[in-house]
Amino acid sequence: MYQSLIRPLFFLFDPEKIHHTSFKLIKLVNYLGLGSLIKRYYKIDHPNLVREVFGLKFPNPVGLAAGFDKDAIAYKELSNFGFGFIEIGTVTPKPQEGNPKKRLFRLPADQGVINRMGFNNKGVAHAVERLKSNKGQVLIGGNIGKNKSTPNEKAVEDYLICFDALYDVVDYFVVNVSSPNTPNLRDLQEKEPLTLLLNRLQKHNNTQLQPKPILLKIAPDLTSGQLDDIIQIVAETQIAGVIATNTTLSREGLNHPNKAETGGLSGKPLTKRSTQVIQYLYEKSKGSFPIIGVGGIHSAQDAMDKLKAGATLVQLYTGFVYEGPGLIRKINQAILGDK
Repeated sequence: MYQSLIRPLFFLFDPEKIHHTSFKLIKLVNYLGLGSLIKRYYKIDHPNLVREVFGLKFPNPVGLAAGFDKDAIAYKELSNFGFGFIEIGTVTPKPQEGNPKKRLFRLPADQGVINRMGFNNKGVAHAVERLKSNKGQVLIGGNIGKNKSTPNEKAVEDYLICFDALYDVVDYFVVNVSSPNTPNLRDLQEKEPLTLLLNRLQKHNNTQLQPKPILLKIAPDLTSGQLDDIIQIVAETQIAGVIATNTTLSREGLNHPNKAETGGLSGKPLTKRSTQVIQYLYEKSKGSFPIIGVGGIHSAQDAMDKLKAGATLVQLYTGFVYEGPGLIRKINQAILGDK
């Protein structure tokens, strides 16, 4: 039904506008008392799906990636589709509009999306208010970034502000220095500034009564040498793990006219590269830290490939848009069948 009726209807409209409309529809459906029916159809509860990773118990290994519910507006309703965890953000200390519209582009011929959103969000304080009602119902990751106006040399202060604000309402943190849509942000992926940033965050984290897992989200465009640096940085800073990968700047093999748009590419064109990055990190590090695999998961097989490459958990975004909520159930069924 989703692919034959709902998706074609949604794809008639501007992608950013229909994204917000879909949130309203999801919340309306749940308001009308149909959330339990959705949950009953899509969610699979099974002990063999439970994963204990960096001290947290995930009900299943399939999560929703950051960027979909930036402002924690519909995380409870989205969890009814069977996600084991939801990552909100990227949030920044201050609200910001992001880049000028139009900034989100579908590539149906390639099953991809290009975005240059630019960390548009209502600010960390707004997300905190939305998350206060969670009460542990949904396992939440907090993806944090810096404001566009903050120079890189002061970036760590923005990450610390977000960390402190979200500390009581999220289960783990993700440091996002890999978005291509904030000027110079990816410069923070270089070894020296990244080590400094993560060490500062970890030092602050370790002063808490119960330190929270901190993960690093990396770009798929890193070289082998840069990935070697990431492995060394994880070991040195003792962060909990890595999310591989964010969107790519590559346009290799694309057919749709929208390939000329600037921004980060997600979806099916990223499938192979993100899996390669996962495998490289896992093999080179000898599995010394958990990896959350994300990028181009459009089928249960895509997810299984990432898990076999070394990912412990996986996340969906563009595949969720193209394939619909049934994909979550299919992945969890495949994992159970693989046992």
